[in-house]
Amino acid sequence: MNFVFLSPNFPKTYYNFTQCLRNNGVTTLGIGDAPYDQLSDACKQSLCEYYKVNSLENYDEVFRACAYFSFKYGKIDWLESNNEYWLLRDAQLREDFNINTGLKNDRIDGIKFKSKMKEFYAKAKVPVARYHMVSTLEKAKAFIKEVGYPVVVKPDNGVGAYATYKLTNDEELEDFYDKLPSVPYIMEEFVNGTIVSYDGICNSKKDIVFETSHYFPDPVMNLVNDQLDTWYYSKKVIPEDLKDAGRRVIKAFDSNSRFFHCEFFRLNEDKKGLGKKNDIIGLEVNMRPPGGYTPDMMNYANDINVYQIWADMVCYDKGFFDPDQRPYVCVYAAKRDAHHYAHSNEMIFERYRDHIVMYERMPEIFTNAMGNDAFMARFVTEEEAIAFAHYTLEKEKKVI
Repeated sequence: MNFVFLSPNFPKTYYNFTQCLRNNGVTTLGIGDAPYDQLSDACKQSLCEYYKVNSLENYDEVFRACAYFSFKYGKIDWLESNNEYWLLRDAQLREDFNINTGLKNDRIDGIKFKSKMKEFYAKAKVPVARYHMVSTLEKAKAFIKEVGYPVVVKPDNGVGAYATYKLTNDEELEDFYDKLPSVPYIMEEFVNGTIVSYDGICNSKKDIVFETSHYFPDPVMNLVNDQLDTWYYSKKVIPEDLKDAGRRVIKAFDSNSRFFHCEFFRLNEDKKGLGKKNDIIGLEVNMRPPGGYTPDMMNYANDINVYQIWADMVCYDKGFFDPDQRPYVCVYAAKRDAHHYAHSNEMIFERYRDHIVMYERMPEIFTNAMGNDAFMARFVTEEEAIAFAHYTLEKEKKVI
């Protein structure tokens, strides 16, 4: 099998995908814009060959890299980046090189454009927020007259919570239209809910190979726009209503042979037209691994190698995971440089030395959503995990 992986060096843990493929005897071929001598040793060892381009944004360069690999190794069987930013690039390359193991241009819109996702949620019989494709101010006001303030506006083809805003009155609405972005935007009714995710891997038949869930106390939009502290944790037991909704969503979407990250709201209050308090509401899907180091959280929580499970799915169309093997709750908590905290990093390490599994100074590109000083720890109970996050992120008290 010839497998082309885009950007195997970034995020830095993504070399694990190519390493686990290589463990299975796959010819792993990487394309990236970093010089070869700047790749980690682990990344170099995970690849049979690496082709450097000046920019992954330059389609002609990436096309030539694939053409070179095709000439040297024969037909490309798989091409993947596992990165939301490159989903459209992946689809075009599959189209041009007749790679049939992933989505091409005719099917990529359903997992890339937020407005298109609504149709698939409807197929899955999962309710979603009402929406309006941003056009004129008059049509926006008519939509808001129907759903009321606040509303959320975000790029229809966006990554994470980038350029996502909550509008609470006519003045903010008119200001948004005065500076209307050139890219298509979607406007949705605001949903007062807590974000929960259904994450995992499915095979070519959309059968679940691995599944888990994460709980996000604060919306990512608020984390980015208000620079709140970032923390979230894995669920030791996936709630049955979330599991049911998640599995229906995976069956409805073009999720074949992919990692998935499905986001839902759990309503904090009754919402007319959507549901009752605690009901599950569809938010959006990402047919790639959840962001940051969440795949590593899956490993620490379950004592597994999720990268190998994914590679086994690629090679054998099945994975090897014991669903009863969930010994820990893994929690991520990240400080921001702009805030002053009650407990130093040294104090955190001293208090939780037996539980901390990773500490990382986050790359600048991730800090808006993921914070600066990132800690990952695991515990037997959710209560212990939450207490760790509260201790790590407790603010320094101001002296009056």
